[in-house]
Amino acid sequence: MAPTADSMPEEASRMEEPTPTGQPLTSMYLRRIGVGELPARTSPFDPGYDPATLEGHLEQSAHLMSILKLSMACWMIAEEGATRRKIAAAARHGVPVVTGGGPFEIAVAHGELAAYLDLCAELGVARVECGEGFTELPVNAEDVVGMAHARGLEVQFELGKKHGGRFRGATVGSLIGRGRAWLDAGALQVVIEARESGRDVGLFDVEGHLDVAAAERFVEAFGPDAVVFEAPTKASQFALLDHFGPGVLLSNVRLEELLRVEIYRRGLHSDAFGRPHLSPRTEDRRWQ
Repeated sequence: MAPTADSMPEEASRMEEPTPTGQPLTSMYLRRIGVGELPARTSPFDPGYDPATLEGHLEQSAHLMSILKLSMACWMIAEEGATRRKIAAAARHGVPVVTGGGPFEIAVAHGELAAYLDLCAELGVARVECGEGFTELPVNAEDVVGMAHARGLEVQFELGKKHGGRFRGATVGSLIGRGRAWLDAGALQVVIEARESGRDVGLFDVEGHLDVAAAERFVEAFGPDAVVFEAPTKASQFALLDHFGPGVLLSNVRLEELLRVEIYRRGLHSDAFGRPHLSPRTEDRRWQ
């Protein structure tokens, strides 16, 4: 029977009461339909949101963020107090912050890597992304990682050129060798370039289709916990989740798209529900 107008306030009041276990009702319901808790596996990026907007997303979705990426150099020319406010907000929610690879490359090109790393450490950044997406690095991995670690900073390395088009067979082999060198030097992860378009770059062709064989080569070479795939578009996000399943590490997801990615990861999106490795596992229950 549908609730009457008189019963609605009592029902609403009952829903607002804490559960006996102290857990949110939504979490209890998701477990009931077979959706288990997953560790955070998505790194969303901030391309220059205002602090209040970022704080709102952290309030809503911090538990879904593996690390927050301050993308490009926008944070360097914004009012510094705003940048500090954003990094502090992420810290309050237990979300570490990583800077994008562009500022690193520019710092190296200007001979100011030490000053750049000092800046990141002083602002409270946890990790720096290194790469050679539009420059050629004159420094080796061991020296860079050593400088970062001396300042308490972690390192990840981005593989691929921003203007080099999609990967070819020989390119993938070369990038795997480059990635191994950085991981051996102490970098935590490698990130596979896809820019903001997810088209004609890295693992994606001009129409945005994923090169599954190339993606598999990176995972086989480094392991699933050491490879982060940039997935800036709906097509790239869904293709990677469809192929690798809910454990795949994704980055460059816009903050406003994070929840959509995470419902797909959990089989709660209509396009994911029928996929066996994403769809929630439930008992065959009848209406009660």
